[in-house]
Amino acid sequence: MPDMIRNIAAPKKYCRFVADDKIYNGTLHGNMVDLVEGDFLAGFSTLRMSYPLDRVKLLPPVHPTKVWCVGRNYVKHVRELGHDLPEEPMIFMKPTSSIVGNGDPVRIPEWAGRVDYEGELAVVIGRRARRVSEDNALSCVAGYSCFNDVTARDLQNSDGQWTRAKGFDTFGPLGPVLLLAEGMPDETRVTTRLNGKIVQQDRLGSMIFSVPRIISHISRFATLEPGDVIATGTPEGVGPVKQGDRVEVEIDGIGTLANPFVADHF
Repeated sequence: MPDMIRNIAAPKKYCRFVADDKIYNGTLHGNMVDLVEGDFLAGFSTLRMSYPLDRVKLLPPVHPTKVWCVGRNYVKHVRELGHDLPEEPMIFMKPTSSIVGNGDPVRIPEWAGRVDYEGELAVVIGRRARRVSEDNALSCVAGYSCFNDVTARDLQNSDGQWTRAKGFDTFGPLGPVLLLAEGMPDETRVTTRLNGKIVQQDRLGSMIFSVPRIISHISRFATLEPGDVIATGTPEGVGPVKQGDRVEVEIDGIGTLANPFVADHF
């Protein structure tokens, strides 16, 4: 049974989790998860019960109907791959079947060649957005999370388009929580660690296209729905992973998304 709590701070980090074989919505406060009634879209109220974090399994914080992604959105990353800077956001999609949560294994197909990590900021849409201006774009945001845009690099290069390379099952770790905020400061850092070593680190202010620009751009041709996820691009330092590796994506104010990589023999 959950522990009773007396004092509840204002919720800022929304999560979904499993405890006692049931799925709950909650908010994270330190090492405790407070149960809530409702969700981040319809609104929620905090219940006077909580679980210790080490007794729950965090799930992806949202159920997206669409996962939008932005390619080549940091100058140094564009240069490390030998490409020209884009004139407008480069948009692609990942299937929702790629989404897994914090701690879930990412399966590496034996035949896929090189597979890379790509740590990113994820934006979660809070209300329907169609042809929204940049000035109003942040009003459509529910919050932010960590994302790992896992990529089969050899297939990406050989296919000439990115659906297969980006779309494998488990190639979209998301979490651990949803930071409920309209905007994120430019000074916010995205940090990726491979087996504990920092391999990527940059600030959101280094993005070529800002979050408002990305939202406005997508909404010009496709309606953004509540719960949709937008992965905003990865900094310089992408690299390969292998069976047994562990990748952590940490973003200031949100937390750390950690996933082991395992072999997929199918």
